[in-house]
Amino acid sequence: MTDLKSRRCVPCEGGIPPLDLAAATRLQKSLDARWKLTHKGERLSAGFDFSDYWRTHAFVSAVAWIAHTEDHHPDIEFGYNRATVTFWTHAVKGLTENDFICAAKVDGLLPD
Repeated sequence: MTDLKSRRCVPCEGGIPPLDLAAATRLQKSLDARWKLTHKGERLSAGFDFSDYWRTHAFVSAVAWIAHTEDHHPDIEFGYNRATVTFWTHAVKGLTENDFICAAKVDGLLPD
């Protein structure tokens, strides 16, 4: 499988089926362990902890930049020292490879 982080999202207007649970689980294995399948395998979510508001805000801004450049936008919730990022493809009401590509790019923001 090609490294997800090096791939680009493909515009999705619907009309395709979402990934089934087996395919989503295979792709999930290529991400950091913090990423979990939620909503019966229809969403991909991860929580991130930081030492202060500045680092949290910088992370959220970087995730927003990834979303902008890939034209694939997650739900982001954040507070003083934590953020939760949730990807899913609204047009198919489930997951597509785009969600995993963006999650891999988010993983690339943090040190190993």
